[in-house]
Amino acid sequence: MSRRLSVLATAILLLFVVVAAQSANLQFFRAKALDASPLNPRNNQVNVNASRGEIIAADGTILAQSIPTGATGNTYKRVYPLGRLTSGVVGFSSPIYGNWWLEGEYNNYLTSHAQPPQSFAQVLSPTSAADNVTLTLEPALQRVAQAQLAGRDGAAVVVDPQNGNILALYSNPTYNPVPLTSTNYSVASAAWKKVNTKDGDGFPPLGLVAIQQTFPPGSTFKIVTISGVLVAKPQLLNKTYPALTQTPLPNTTKTLHNYAYERCGGTIAEMLPPSCDTGFALVGLDLGGTNLANAANSYGYNEVPPIDLPGAVASYFPSGASFTYNQPQLAYSAIGQENVRTSALMNALVAGAVGNHGVLMAPHLLAYVTGPDGRVIARYKDHVWKTPLTAAQAAVIVPLMVQVARTGTAGGIFPASLDVAAKTGTSQTGTTSQNTADWLVAFAPASDPTVAVAVVVPYQVTSATGASVAGPIIKCLVEGALALQSGQPASGTASTCPA
Repeated sequence: MSRRLSVLATAILLLFVVVAAQSANLQFFRAKALDASPLNPRNNQVNVNASRGEIIAADGTILAQSIPTGATGNTYKRVYPLGRLTSGVVGFSSPIYGNWWLEGEYNNYLTSHAQPPQSFAQVLSPTSAADNVTLTLEPALQRVAQAQLAGRDGAAVVVDPQNGNILALYSNPTYNPVPLTSTNYSVASAAWKKVNTKDGDGFPPLGLVAIQQTFPPGSTFKIVTISGVLVAKPQLLNKTYPALTQTPLPNTTKTLHNYAYERCGGTIAEMLPPSCDTGFALVGLDLGGTNLANAANSYGYNEVPPIDLPGAVASYFPSGASFTYNQPQLAYSAIGQENVRTSALMNALVAGAVGNHGVLMAPHLLAYVTGPDGRVIARYKDHVWKTPLTAAQAAVIVPLMVQVARTGTAGGIFPASLDVAAKTGTSQTGTTSQNTADWLVAFAPASDPTVAVAVVVPYQVTSATGASVAGPIIKCLVEGALALQSGQPASGTASTCPA
């Protein structure tokens, strides 16, 4: 009998040890992960009986706030004063579909929670309230992007390359967040279906084109190709490539031709302003697949950018080994075609890194968080994400991009006073009459940029170019951003840029 009691006591003791260990695991080791998990009902269910914190733009504009309804059972309603203009970034807080985009990213701050005690009375009786989140986003630049895209599908990203502050992140199509906040299931579900349905060849409105869609970068990728040369084979900078209208490719009877079969060639410095495809295809072959892949990866290709916004996707560049038996693909990849793909965010970061002396700062929308009493309780800490180039290497590329803006494919777009460095891109994405994604990336002032911009407009006719389609949009965004930074209004800074 005593032996059985001893075994039973041991078993009970072991069970207590297991329970204690699991309790410690949940309370101390997994608490933070479980608290943030999307499977946590607290994170999925929106409490309409408690006021959420405000989301505020850089200029003080309220982008999201809770207002009392006066109705029994539904004490507060979430409202979005700028609606479609910022819904792609701010998102929505829905009693049915949960919290999306920044509403979800910073839900722990925005949800009412226990506040640090300010008195002995509050130690005994803790108070709960929500914090407010202030962003780097400039609504004025959002309006410029919206006006200049003029209803076309596409995306515009404006970032300060010196600190990673995202000044504008606008995508079209966009959506009205108000119906999604409804407590009426029929209203909310109809809105949910609408924002998740794409229109023709376009994109579903709920998806943020700027960070979730990728396109062949076209000739904007030549910035990366030159970077690969500077890092791995700088001797190619001085090599003179033949002036050709089209060039034969290894191991195939096919040829690669220039945009309009124009003749071009020369050194890299001579070929970038006219965006010579035949020449840069040969540069890619000389550089080699591994070196080109390393250059792309050094900027963050094949990694998700560390932006504080859910849903961002990685840009794509093939592995170096994949080119071993496919040299034609290498030639096309060097000019941003074939299966190379990038997002508007990634392309803005690439341009910004060149302008920022080879340093790529982590992109972010958060500026700081304030408590209910207005005190700053958290502030975003700027930090480096990648360093693809040395300052000396970046300094080689800057004047080449300046020449693109002055006399090259982007010539005539920017006033000389803006001191812009740029690169155009026109990528072929199919065989139909509307198969072009038109790009332009730029930074300014070229000598010490505080603005880097990328614009992509897909589904354009083949006769369109990055300069003709994306150029006017970029011009207005660069002009507007620089105006804001000098204390001037971003909208209406030129007669050609109404917002």
